[in-house]
Amino acid sequence: MAAALVGIAKLASESPVLEAKRRVQYFDLPTRRFIGRASGRKMPFEWTINPYRGCEFGCKYCYARYTHEFMELRETEQFEQQIYAKQFHPELFRAELRRVPRREGICIGSATDPYQPAERRFHITQRILEVFARDHGRTLSVTTKSDLVARDADLLRRIAEANTIHVFMTITTADDRLARILEPYAPRPELRLEAIRKLSSRGIGVVVLACPLMPLINDSLRNLEAVAVRAVAAGAQYMYGNPLFLKPCAQKAFFPMLDQHFPHLARKYRERYRESAFLKGSYPDMIRRRIEDVRNRYGLTSRPAEYLPDVPVEPEQLRLWK
Repeated sequence: MAAALVGIAKLASESPVLEAKRRVQYFDLPTRRFIGRASGRKMPFEWTINPYRGCEFGCKYCYARYTHEFMELRETEQFEQQIYAKQFHPELFRAELRRVPRREGICIGSATDPYQPAERRFHITQRILEVFARDHGRTLSVTTKSDLVARDADLLRRIAEANTIHVFMTITTADDRLARILEPYAPRPELRLEAIRKLSSRGIGVVVLACPLMPLINDSLRNLEAVAVRAVAAGAQYMYGNPLFLKPCAQKAFFPMLDQHFPHLARKYRERYRESAFLKGSYPDMIRRRIEDVRNRYGLTSRPAEYLPDVPVEPEQLRLWK
């Protein structure tokens, strides 16, 4: 007899269907909390916000596939075909946000893309940003690989007037054919670059994430230079890249992709990732040097430039001053 579902698994099992497309279903997920603690110690932020569970882009290397397992959804395809839109209530979200110290960073999109196709229908990310547009003194980042982020360029500009904010745009390759293999349902690289142009023209700082870097697939100097040249032309100022992090949940999608498109690499990848999700040895050091060389050559920095926005004075401060 199967054990009774509890917690997030129970909520997911009871979530009604909002909409169904040919290959994707969207569900309405009750949510107790929107803001969570960052799990990784090396993260450059303390808090995370993920408006959706699951991601329609279907990236073969995605490390977040394990999050569907919390809902007892363990098939590889379920992560990209069963998308859960979290119920958003602005008043409850503002109450949550008040408990987050202003000095601590918040990342929107640490696990699943906040601008995946579901956002066109449900606007949850946009509604979250509207709350931040009325706040001040926050340090905020948005991570995506979607050109839909450009829709909110003016809203992001408003946030930047009183908060520190950067957009992190993932571009693993400038090669459309390779991108379609690695990220089958994500927007083409050129569309992402066009979004960078629009954001940069509004004064939004954009970081290009050339990661993950996969050995003998997209880690060549030629590939990194192609990304860097286009990123600079689009107005990006920063670039970062790191080696592929391949959790067991991601291996279920990544290894079949290798067997189909890169069979000559399949055995070596399985050997190297058998014991650990991280690559060890000299390879990570080589990648760090290569990324640094490309950044230096094209005038890109390793991290966003720090800036202090014009922070308005709170009414409470005025009362205390009087």
